[in-house]
Amino acid sequence: MQNNYPVIISASRATDIPAFFAEWFINRVRAGYARWVNPFYAGQVQNVSFEKTRVFVFWSKNPKQLMRYLAELDELGFNYYFQFTVNDYEAEGLEPCLPPLMSRIETFRNLAEMIGKERVIWRYDPLVLAKSISVDSLLERVCRIANELCGFTEKLVISFADITNYLKVKRNLAKVIDYEDFSRDLMHEFAEKLSAANQNWGLDLATCAEDVDLTKYGIEHNRCIDDKLMVRLFKDDVRLMDFLGYKKNLFGDEWTYVKDKGQRKACGCIVSKDIGMYNSCSHFCAYCYANNSPTVVRNNLKYHNPNSAFLIDRKGH
Repeated sequence: MQNNYPVIISASRATDIPAFFAEWFINRVRAGYARWVNPFYAGQVQNVSFEKTRVFVFWSKNPKQLMRYLAELDELGFNYYFQFTVNDYEAEGLEPCLPPLMSRIETFRNLAEMIGKERVIWRYDPLVLAKSISVDSLLERVCRIANELCGFTEKLVISFADITNYLKVKRNLAKVIDYEDFSRDLMHEFAEKLSAANQNWGLDLATCAEDVDLTKYGIEHNRCIDDKLMVRLFKDDVRLMDFLGYKKNLFGDEWTYVKDKGQRKACGCIVSKDIGMYNSCSHFCAYCYANNSPTVVRNNLKYHNPNSAFLIDRKGH
C-alpha cells in the first residue's frame, strides 16, 4: 500500500462528499487518514494521511450535512473553502434528487454567513443548452440565482456542458432532454451577455477547464484548487505558505505555481489529492460524468460504511 501525505485535499470531484458522506469524512479526519482505490487500477490502494494536510476543498451541490462539522474542522486547525454548484434545471429534471432550488439557495446563504462569502464559490456547472433552453433562457436562470446570491459570494465559475467527449453523458442526457452542443459562437454570445449582466452584481467571473478564451469579457480561466485564493485567505498558515513557496517582497506577493498534472490541459488547478470515488453520488444528475448508472451507484452504496477507511468498502475492512 502506498502512503500519501497531501497538503491539499479535494473532497471531491468524483462524488459529493459533503452531501452524502459527511459522517464518513469527519470520522476519517478524526482518525487522521483515509484509504483510496485508484478507479483505473483497483490493485492500487493509497493510504492518504492528513498529517500534513492544511486545506480541504469541498465540492458540493448540497453541503448541508457537512456544515454541522465545520466548527470541529476549525478547532482542529484545518483551512477549507467550498465550490458550491447551484444550477436551475428543475423544469427539465436534469438534477432529479436535489432539494428544491430555493432550499439550495438558502443553504448557500447560511454557509456564507457561517464561514464568509469569500470561502463559498458559486458554480453554475454545467451550462446546458437544449431545444427548450436557449442562450437567453439559460442566462435568465443564471441571473435569477445571481440576484439571490448577491452579497453571499464573490465569484461565479461556469463551464459549458462537455457532451461529445463523454459517451455515457451523451447517452444519459439524451434520455432526458433534447440537448444541443455549445458552439464557440454560442459560448462567446453567452459570455458577452453574462458580462453585461454582471454589472449588477460585481462578481469575479471565470471558466472551469475551458480552453475557449473569454478574457475580453472579463471572464478569466479559473483555478478551482486555487493557490491565489489560499494565499489571500490563509496567509497566516506558515506550513501552507511554505508548501506554496510563498514569499513577500518589495513588488508584492509571489509563490510557485504547480499545476496538477493529473487534470486536463485546460484545468488550472494546483496539485491536490482527491479522496472521492466514482459511481457513488446519489444526485443522479443526467449530465454526470462520474456515474455510469443509478444501478451501479446503488450497488456500490451497499458497501459504504461511515466507520471504514474506504468510502466504498467491498472487502469489509
